[in-house]
Amino acid sequence: MRSELFGTLPDGTSVHRWTLERGGVRVRVLTYGGIIQSAEVPDRSGRRETVVLGFDDLQGYLDHPGPYFGALVGRYANRIAGGEFTLDGRTYRLARNNDPNALHGGTTGFDKRVWEAAEVEHGVRLTRVSPDGEEGYPGRLAVSTTYTLDESGALRIGYEATTDAPTVVNLTNHSYWNLAGARSGSGAGGHELRIDAARITPTDATQIPTGVFEDVDGTRFDFRAARKVGDGIDHNYVLDKGVTARPVEVAELGDPASGRVLTVATTEPGLQLYTADHFEEPLPFAPGDGVALETQHFPDSPNQPQFPGTVLRPGEVYGSETVYGFSVR
Repeated sequence: MRSELFGTLPDGTSVHRWTLERGGVRVRVLTYGGIIQSAEVPDRSGRRETVVLGFDDLQGYLDHPGPYFGALVGRYANRIAGGEFTLDGRTYRLARNNDPNALHGGTTGFDKRVWEAAEVEHGVRLTRVSPDGEEGYPGRLAVSTTYTLDESGALRIGYEATTDAPTVVNLTNHSYWNLAGARSGSGAGGHELRIDAARITPTDATQIPTGVFEDVDGTRFDFRAARKVGDGIDHNYVLDKGVTARPVEVAELGDPASGRVLTVATTEPGLQLYTADHFEEPLPFAPGDGVALETQHFPDSPNQPQFPGTVLRPGEVYGSETVYGFSVR
């Protein structure tokens, strides 16, 4: 475990990089945005390279914030319709940074903040207090996110939050995975993917859920049996397991060429599959170069009472955990 200076923001704030290494896996995490900069894992020949899309320097993240490369996303991951929600009879208005909706916590969400860091056993804990009213969200929210590697090299991400006033919370990590190697020049659309979900939440033209649940049977969204990822998907999957107290495996992504396999286990009820079709110049990545597997509660849950709830109240503790496991076949 080690920490080093990674760069300096225009206002003079220092950004550090923490390196975790265990079980043949090396992961680097930035204090800026809680970003997973790299995750180096071996292929079937033992060759280790990063399988997470990212940049070699801080300026890359500052120049290309839109895709949320590797970032810790909050206060509310995904979209909230019209940039507003009502809680306990009061309406809160948020930045419409994905017009006409709010996306991933707003104009300056958690992905663009510098977090305090402290070493923990086999990992690092990032903490931050989001003040009442930040990006329009109510309540003073104290957040901690812990990144650790277990003895097998699996990356465990644990989230906790408390508030002094009723609010909504939905946190995730926004890494893009390419198991052939982030710089391989090979798109992730040819990877084979399995997701344990029989339904999705279909969306309207602005990517807000319509409120119904749609069966994937017989559609291009059906990944219950492993098949190629393809393209053109940015949808929330309703995981069969629902909300669980402990992480349960819900997805597997594999690259036949390198032999690398990624498994995803989570306590969350949803998983957003995004095939990164909107990458364009001047990004150094092409459409489909990575695939995002964002564990989450459902988009627009504050406005959809039939969805699992995302309200956090004083005295309660928000808790969520996701585990990314690595292996070869």
